[in-house]
Amino acid sequence: MTKLPTHPIRRKLPGVLPAEYETLRKRGIGRVTLPTGKLAWMVVKPEYARFVLSDPRFSSDKMSDDFPKMTPKSLNKLKYCAPFMINLDGPEHLELKKPVIQEFSPAGLARLLPRLRVAVEEKVDAMLGRQDKPVDLVMELAYPIAWRLQEIFLGIPMAEMRKMRDNVWHLLMQTSTEEEEKASAARLNQHAEDVLKEKAKNLGDDLMSRMIQQELDERGEVDWFKMAPLMLSNAQGIHNSTSMMITLGVLTLLSHPEERATLLAEPDRMTVAIDEMIRYFSVNDGTPMRLAVEDVRIGDTLVKAGDGLAVPTLPVNRDPSVCPYPNELNLMREMPTRHLAFGHGPHQCPANRLVPELMEIVYTTLFERAPSLALAVPESELTYKYHSIQAFGPAEMPVIW
Repeated sequence: MTKLPTHPIRRKLPGVLPAEYETLRKRGIGRVTLPTGKLAWMVVKPEYARFVLSDPRFSSDKMSDDFPKMTPKSLNKLKYCAPFMINLDGPEHLELKKPVIQEFSPAGLARLLPRLRVAVEEKVDAMLGRQDKPVDLVMELAYPIAWRLQEIFLGIPMAEMRKMRDNVWHLLMQTSTEEEEKASAARLNQHAEDVLKEKAKNLGDDLMSRMIQQELDERGEVDWFKMAPLMLSNAQGIHNSTSMMITLGVLTLLSHPEERATLLAEPDRMTVAIDEMIRYFSVNDGTPMRLAVEDVRIGDTLVKAGDGLAVPTLPVNRDPSVCPYPNELNLMREMPTRHLAFGHGPHQCPANRLVPELMEIVYTTLFERAPSLALAVPESELTYKYHSIQAFGPAEMPVIW
């Protein structure tokens, strides 16, 4: 009997598609084993992926006992918190997502991007001001920019977001008894409430300020417990994936000097090239996941109610139907591709317009200020890792100029 692939399927290099995915390519869907030992369906065909991610018969409710989990019990510990937007379906999900979507509207981006441009310039200048070289671009530029993005977007200091992340990690991964869970959850919720109450004393131009003000205008008071999960979820992992795309994009431009010159001179081409990098690297390759709540046929496969599904973005975005020669990174593509790097359907990442804009600001600013930027070691000597459960990229990237 052929051994089934285990999800998540891990890659060793950013651009190399693991062979296990190709075993599922012909049918577009097949069985995989989860770390818990349970079986799930893996979807790698774009047509099927869009169907699963948009049809209400596939749920995102991670609190369900049947939801395909990476660990047996960790997500169930979120029962001590108010519902997280990403774990809800239908109207409940859309209601919580509404204020986030507004932040990424054209008007929201018009407010946000100028501030991000200033922040990027500051972080680039700080890195280039270092006298000791080489400098690790991951820790000295990519992560600082990604964290600053969250600070500006949420209006919450980085130190507090780091503490939130640590508190969530402790609850999910370092508690084993009900007593420990309750104590850890109490710390998590109390800290989140304290941060929000402090924020209420100094409202600004950011998501949490607008949400607090809206609550005060509509109800005269704020439900801190209910509001906390939106702040907590946004403080968790976006910095990992954003920083990795910044790093991989710089690495790509360093290894393609002729194309880089063209792209820096022609912003429209740079926009398409960034879209191509996002498609090609698909750094969050382990998500999303869903639970079938009814029997549904996907192609010629019957998925039964209670079955879990994984929809990894990397193999989906390397399907031949997405673009010609999908396993090639082509910075000179004429048009953006219809990829799923930001997901699809109701749970599509609302930052799908912001992240490419941020990447373009980073690349143009960095190479304008440091046209002689270069790797300090051969690219073949770089090592790679998962900086979180999802985000894959260089462990470090020493550069000189």
